[in-house]
Amino acid sequence: MSFGDGRTGGKARLAQECAAVSGCFFADCILSGNLGVSSGVRSPPSPCYDNGSAAFTGGGVAAGRLARFRVQLTFWWRHGRLANLARPRLLTEQVQRRKLEDRDPRYPRLADKVAVKAHVAETLGARWVLPTLWRGSRLPAEAAWPLPFVVKSRHGCGHVAVIRTPADYKRARRHSRRWMRTTYGLWLDEWLYTQIPSGLLVEPYIGSDLELPIDYKLFVFGGRVRYVQVHLSRASRHRWVVLDTAWRRVSPLTPDDDPTRPASLGQMIEAAETLGAEFDFVRADFYEVDGRPLFGELTFYPGSGLERVAPPALDEAMGRWWSEARSAAQPSSGTRRRSFRASGPSSASTAAANM
Repeated sequence: MSFGDGRTGGKARLAQECAAVSGCFFADCILSGNLGVSSGVRSPPSPCYDNGSAAFTGGGVAAGRLARFRVQLTFWWRHGRLANLARPRLLTEQVQRRKLEDRDPRYPRLADKVAVKAHVAETLGARWVLPTLWRGSRLPAEAAWPLPFVVKSRHGCGHVAVIRTPADYKRARRHSRRWMRTTYGLWLDEWLYTQIPSGLLVEPYIGSDLELPIDYKLFVFGGRVRYVQVHLSRASRHRWVVLDTAWRRVSPLTPDDDPTRPASLGQMIEAAETLGAEFDFVRADFYEVDGRPLFGELTFYPGSGLERVAPPALDEAMGRWWSEARSAAQPSSGTRRRSFRASGPSSASTAAANM
């Protein structure tokens, strides 16, 4: 089947789902191609999109079907096809199913950038946690912290401002007011973010001059780290490389050399496996400062499943690890949970440490 035939079939299926939701008359815009995909438009057209609130407030079968349509629409917009939600094979498809079906009550607390710090300090130890210099709902008129520092929201993604000058702080105050008015998660049906209290926090800056610290994102399936995504030059020429735990590249070759393996990789892997021991999948993010690992955040919807994974075989491999972890999942009774400080290194940590 050619790509063109696949896209037409996808449109027809999307139109059928759209028409099934409250008799949506916007099915015609799908069949006519009036969605901006070929023209490079970077967001779904507003007439065919809803903010998703009904999906999180009850609304019954119609709300569920509408949420499913929204998820399929955004997936098609970014990937050029529909997700297989009945039998997801890919990481990107698994994320869509989690958004629609998984309401684990632990997710909001662990994705809350304030609340998760207490959990990490209790689980791993206080030395893993960046201190919170301030938290609240409205930044004070004058900054009370030494430059540079970082302002974030506790309830969203991408709500980050590095403050190096008074002018930066003025802009951050303006942006933070918009963050506080935003119920993050509605737009892409990311339920857990709608359950996190809105708020702001200030943390010390841990970068070097104008360069943000390298971000190490560990993909944990069933309590085992399988891949590390390394984000480079996040303030300028942002790009990333994916490696396995033996530090072999699994993403496509690029002009960049493979990043240097962090000295604390073994500790990061063990920490990530401890934090992810009770979940079929979670991504645990870390930094390294002067050889010391620091916790960043936990993510249950990486990229909302809308960023393309390259090569496609890696998307499939990650999806397979997730399926196997779900099949082998044990009850969340704490029987799999390990004491981080008392346990020895995991096999993945040992492999990385011996490189």
